[in-house]
This record gives sequence, structure tokens and C-alpha cells, in this order.
Amino acid sequence: MKNINKYITIIGSPKIFSYTVMWLIVLVFIGTIVQKDIGLYAAQMDYFSSWFKWIGFVPLPSGKITMLVMFINLSCYFFRPNIFNKNKLGITITHSGVILMLLGGGLTSYFSSEGSVVIDEGNKSNFYENYYNKEFAVVDTSNPDYDRFVIFDNPLIKVNSFLSDKSLPFDIQILDYYVNCKPVSRIYQGGDEFKGMAKNFFLQELPSEKEYEKNISGIIYRLNNSDSFDGIYINYIGQPITQALTVDEKDYMLLLRRQRTYLPFQLELIDFEKIMHPGTNIAKSFSSLVNLIEDNVPRKVLISMNEPLRHRGYTFYQASFIEDGPKQTTVLATVKNHGRLFPYISTIIMSIGILYHMLLMFLRKKKV
Repeated sequence: MKNINKYITIIGSPKIFSYTVMWLIVLVFIGTIVQKDIGLYAAQMDYFSSWFKWIGFVPLPSGKITMLVMFINLSCYFFRPNIFNKNKLGITITHSGVILMLLGGGLTSYFSSEGSVVIDEGNKSNFYENYYNKEFAVVDTSNPDYDRFVIFDNPLIKVNSFLSDKSLPFDIQILDYYVNCKPVSRIYQGGDEFKGMAKNFFLQELPSEKEYEKNISGIIYRLNNSDSFDGIYINYIGQPITQALTVDEKDYMLLLRRQRTYLPFQLELIDFEKIMHPGTNIAKSFSSLVNLIEDNVPRKVLISMNEPLRHRGYTFYQASFIEDGPKQTTVLATVKNHGRLFPYISTIIMSIGILYHMLLMFLRKKKV
């Protein structure tokens, strides 16, 4: 038992906490500087959402492991004796608030997602598309009443991976994947092994955009076991012509797209309104009047630049709009964050702990 207490004392040392805080400040400083060159998303992934940042062959602790060390260090405090007596209660409450904030950060890191809902005026949508993750969808359109989807998620879309499903009569082999690319017309038509759009176009890899969501990702893949459709194909985000094929008398569409998250309700854009700066073509403010449809019951909600819609754990912000002639299209930035309330609750708890401790110190001085 003495050895356990000894280790807890060492791991829970205030010095370790001080060092992790100082290292975190260094990470924040470097991450803020480099995002100018590599972009916000890349900086976040390199310095905060990874376990280690590799500098050559040297692994340096990144954000995740730094926060984990801080969490373990603070948690050791609760194994100390007499932490709930009146003299230590303020410090105990403050520690609880900090640990709760770290837990919220962990939830946000692993389970939050963000993207956008794009709706034309008069239309409905029940999904949002992720800014960063992609998915490869194979759609069986044979049944006139419904489409059957087979979705291969982002972790599976990598070079040399094989995608297969028992419901599909063919296999897919990813030959190459580009974070950012563009289609380029071939001077000469491709050989017999090239099919679909790959017959006349190839994908040219481009440097990644600083604003990661602007990247046009693309894949080169091979279809196997599809009889006459075996060959090499290409797909990229926003491809104007969907790759279609018929195998075993069933019709399929293959498309690479941003990962979709389906909502437990629908949003219908009733009216989009924008107010321009006088004498300019620059929008001063804009808003969307939507129907929030849940269980077939519509409810009108106004989403403006300073008034987001929060519903069922989702938050919808008025981000931008698209104009195409008379047609108005709204773009709603969408965030699903399970740890959204943790910073508010933990801040209140820490404030109570600090105020209690300061009051206790004040009363002690007054007695002296």
C-alpha cells in the first residue's frame, strides 16, 4: 500500500502538471504559427488531434497524450487523504472542474463532427456532409421503390485497400487516392482496361488546400469479378457524371462523396433573405426561414447569422449562400458536439471552487 501511495504521489506531482501546461502552451504557439502555411485543419491534426508529432525520427508528445497525462495527474489528487475537509474542499472542487473540462475535450475530440447542410429554396434535406471525411457509395438503383446503399467509410478509402460486400457482385480495389486533384483530359483515349470517365480523363494530383474543406478528393480504382465491366475507373468529389453500370441485371451507381450523417428530422427551406450593404453587391446579413419537420409535424424556425438553431444535439449556423440566377440556396454549417455543455459546467464548478478557497483564505487572515 505504501508503494502504491508513493507512485500516486509521484504521478500526481504538481511539477508534472506544470510541465504539461508549459508544453501545451508550446504546442498552441507552434500550431498557431504553422497553420498560416499548412492550414487550420492540418495544424489541428498534427499538433492537437494526434498522439505524437514526428520530427524526423523523433516522436514528440502531441495534444492527445499531453491532455491524457494532465488528466491522470489531476485524477491522482483524489487518492490523497482528507480532500473533502473544509480546508481542502475548494481545491477539490476546482480539480473536479478541470477534470470535467478535460473529459469534455476528449468527448469532442472523438465524437464531434461538423459539416454543412445545403438546401435549395422549396426543397428539403435530412443530412449534412462532413467537411473532412469522405465515403465511397455503391448504390443499387434496380428497385423502382427504393435505392439500396453500400457505404465504405473514410478509413477504408486508402491505397491498396479492397472493398467488398456480400450484397455486391463485384470487388473494388483502390489503386490510388488523392486528397486534392482535378480531372485532366487525355490526349489519346485510354486502353481497353480503362472504363467510364477514365477512358477520356485522368486525375492529376494537386497540393492540399490550406482550407481543407476546399479539397477535391479523388480515387483511382479497379473493379473485379464484374464480367465485362472489369477495369480501371476514376471518381472524384463533385463528379458531374455518375459512374453507372449493370451487373447481373442490376443497375449500380458508384460515387465518391463527402461523408453523410443523416438527421432524425428534416429541414425545409421556405425562404432565404439577404440584406445588402447600400450601393454594393456585398451581403450585410442573411437568414433562412426553415420548416423543422419531425414526426411529420412542421415548425417554422428562423436561422440567422447570430441566431443558430439548436435541436437534438445539433447546431445549425447560417454560414453562407449560393446564388444561381433566381434560385436561392442556403448553406448551414452544422455541428454535432456531445461535449458542448462541458466547458460551461466545468467553468461554473471551477469558479465555485476558487471562490470558496479565496473566501476561506480571507476568513483566515481576518482571524489573525
